[in-house]
Amino acid sequence: MASLKELRNRIASVKATQKITKAMQMVAAAKLRRAQEAAEAARPYSERMASVLANIAGAMEDGEALPLMAGTGKDDTHLLVVFTSDRGLCGGFNSQIVRLVREHIRRLEAEGKTVKILSVGKKGTDLMRRDYGSKIVARLDHGGARTIGFDAAETVADKVMEMFAAGEFDVATIFYSAFENVITQRPTAQRIIPAEVPVAADAQASGTNALYEYEPGPEEILADLIPRNIKVQVFRALLENGASEQGARMSAMDNATRNAGDMINKLSISYNRQRQAQITTELIEIIAGAEAL
Repeated sequence: MASLKELRNRIASVKATQKITKAMQMVAAAKLRRAQEAAEAARPYSERMASVLANIAGAMEDGEALPLMAGTGKDDTHLLVVFTSDRGLCGGFNSQIVRLVREHIRRLEAEGKTVKILSVGKKGTDLMRRDYGSKIVARLDHGGARTIGFDAAETVADKVMEMFAAGEFDVATIFYSAFENVITQRPTAQRIIPAEVPVAADAQASGTNALYEYEPGPEEILADLIPRNIKVQVFRALLENGASEQGARMSAMDNATRNAGDMINKLSISYNRQRQAQITTELIEIIAGAEAL
């Protein structure tokens, strides 16, 4: 059984930890608001970009599609771009993304595909190094920036397009955590090369594609639009990941603060019981000594 001094030291240590977790929770809550606003603001632009891409792609004739949109025509080598955080203490945020990546890799390898990984974030690299270290072809981090800028997305997107131009893969898929609320972050996989071209909203409503005239032609527009769309989708993934990370960290630190409080209560009860037992023992010894005299 621990002595009274040891129990006092444990209580003091847990209280100090509780102060740290409470402070981290408050910091994450402050960062979450800005990150959530940025992620929600990027969604309409990203969706509209995909809609414009669908309209222009619908005007092109068969055989005119650009490589970034049509792909290489093969499905042999897959590049998985995995977005995780550079810092820990955010619960199961990183492990959930890596779990989805593992499931995707198992399915691809069962089909006889070759898998390559581009890891964006230190924690993802650490989690995947043991099982898939040989598949990690490149590693990037967020550079310690407090806010996520479009330049970070351009760095990742340029690296992906450079690898595609060099013929290093056929299909590229990004993995990130879509933010829903503080409690829920949804691991998501999205293909960016070949570009996923959704059916335009007006075409869905009417059942036919609207006719547009383009100047310059669709090929010239898509040559500029598709790389921009890849950067926008990567930027959205980074923003969603940033909001999800802060939400997960806020939830994890709240749970840690609560657990620290419960531990302090249990240690305080043990301390009071042991102190009371020690006082009772001392009183019995005093009474016994007085009776002996």
